[in-house]
Amino acid sequence: MELNPLEQALHAARALVMADLVAGDVADAQIVSLVEDAVTHRRWWAEQWPEGVSFVTGLIAQDVQDALLERYGRWPLCPVCTEGGPHALDVEPELGPDPHWVCTKAAVAIAPVGGLAGVLRR
Repeated sequence: MELNPLEQALHAARALVMADLVAGDVADAQIVSLVEDAVTHRRWWAEQWPEGVSFVTGLIAQDVQDALLERYGRWPLCPVCTEGGPHALDVEPELGPDPHWVCTKAAVAIAPVGGLAGVLRR
């Protein structure tokens, strides 16, 4: 059975966000549940606005980041700034395709969502 475009986008988004969580060594069972909650929410959102399917990766990454901030703290931490204390990366564009993790302080793109494995310090 072939997945529809929405389910394909959601599966891809889940995999990319999970890859970043694994890269940051924060992919425990409770956090995986946060990812599943975000996927469920964005499934509903994209069913209401089908033109937004290409935005679900960035939105799920932001949803997980927000949920982590509420429960555990900032994630993912910026790997390039060494002064001024730790701060989290942001997802840009906030609503668009091809989302990246960026450091707004240094004004630099760090990695695409799903690509933090090569840049995060543990």
